[in-house]
Amino acid sequence: MKIAGIVLAAGRSSRMAPRNKLLEPVEGEPIVRRVAEATRASGASPILAVTGHEAAAVTDALRGLNVISVVNPNHADGLSTSLRAGLRALPPGIDGALILLGDMPGVEVSVLRSLMLAFTSESVICVPVRDRRRGNPVLWGRRYFAEMMKISGDAGAKPLMARHEAHVIEVEVETNSIFADVDTPVDLVQIRQPGSG
Repeated sequence: MKIAGIVLAAGRSSRMAPRNKLLEPVEGEPIVRRVAEATRASGASPILAVTGHEAAAVTDALRGLNVISVVNPNHADGLSTSLRAGLRALPPGIDGALILLGDMPGVEVSVLRSLMLAFTSESVICVPVRDRRRGNPVLWGRRYFAEMMKISGDAGAKPLMARHEAHVIEVEVETNSIFADVDTPVDLVQIRQPGSG
């Protein structure tokens, strides 16, 4: 199965202003670079990073990782525009896409690989679960790309998952990293603590 990675990295970091959270270091590396490195180590290919706010700086933070930068000029209109930009940029022949949030520096290669192992066809949706809570990232089969292209506003694809519940594969993981994103300075402090995953 050909599985691509789409890193959503276009947000304005409004709750971290004037800093761009994606460029904040965690263990010496920008958050967005950590996400991209984990995606690359999982074996997903190609890897696309959808940029928007401070696109040049975010792209520079990914230098040398063989990540394709896709600029979303409409990023201010919400998350869905970045999702669409990433899906539009996928090459032909992709069976599924890992949709990753660029502000989750603790994302683990083992989680990504578990999702990819559970991915059996382009008709399934693989989501990580811990203690009956679903987290991120999510691996979407190609069957759902057209519907994902119709999502609008500052929303992800969760409502779409509910619509196709019969095709969702829950993948049990042993880490809280699937819940840990960075929205505020407090989040950043917490995620920098040892053992935060």
